[in-house]
Amino acid sequence: MQPDLVAYSPIRHRPRLTWPGGARVALWLCPNIEHYEFLPAFQRTRDPWPRSPHPDVLGYSIRDYGNRVGLWRLFEATDALGIRCTVSVSMAVLQHFPAIAEGMLKRDWELMSHGIYNTRYHWDFTPEEERAAMQESREIHRRFVGTEQAGWFSPAVTNTLNTFDLLAEAGFDYTCDLYHDDQPTPLITKAPRPDGSPLLSVPYTMELNDVIVSRRGEEIGDFCRQIRDHFDTVYAEGAEQGRVMCVAVHPFWVGQPGRIRQFQQVMAYMLSHPGVWCATAGEIATHYRTHHLPAMQAHLAAREALHGRA
Repeated sequence: MQPDLVAYSPIRHRPRLTWPGGARVALWLCPNIEHYEFLPAFQRTRDPWPRSPHPDVLGYSIRDYGNRVGLWRLFEATDALGIRCTVSVSMAVLQHFPAIAEGMLKRDWELMSHGIYNTRYHWDFTPEEERAAMQESREIHRRFVGTEQAGWFSPAVTNTLNTFDLLAEAGFDYTCDLYHDDQPTPLITKAPRPDGSPLLSVPYTMELNDVIVSRRGEEIGDFCRQIRDHFDTVYAEGAEQGRVMCVAVHPFWVGQPGRIRQFQQVMAYMLSHPGVWCATAGEIATHYRTHHLPAMQAHLAAREALHGRA
């Protein structure tokens, strides 16, 4: 990661990060609840639907299954496990699907913005366009949730060179647009957030992401084995240095009847261990900011004085 955005520090050289109750791993589950437009406009850089000409009934309807059926299985699974999720949500979902909004809000799930639609890419956005999208997202959140939105994850992973500066300017607490670490990290932006503190990166995942797994031609058994192996590794490492583990899922894939049971079983396996803090991304960011950020900033300042940012 370029040093003018994230200062470099090997994880074993940092001040020890501890989680509440002495937990080894901060585990967060991130359902991606998205809305794809049936006939989206061309988004400058690429066509949102790979099968052209439109409509791409196959691509659209597979994803629509998640919002109609798969999500309700995921609701049942997370209810049974007692998991409060952070949702990477296309904010238009709240406007188009009141039943989904009600289901998330009654569970007190944290709603992290995933843009407005997952077919409206931010690539090549001007700063004004991207700023307006962020403001629209926060306005929708205020209207439906009644609080300020804390987290941001660019739609379809289409952040720009201006994204992090604009997030800090808008007062977002954390972003999940980076995948560079097993711990939260402070980002170096042109200006800090309005309260003077830095924007944080909370580790999201493309490794434990069901859609990425499926694109590699793998199935639910492969996905669950990778989750279990990943957990066993970071759980052991977490005895010395706290780790974050994110599991990212999409209801249209993991919510299929042939997949949901194995997924629920591997989540139960992780939660059966002592020393696992099942948290939201916002709770992870808040704990880090309150209990660890000052020590980390001092460490980074000392390292820069000795070595520079390289």
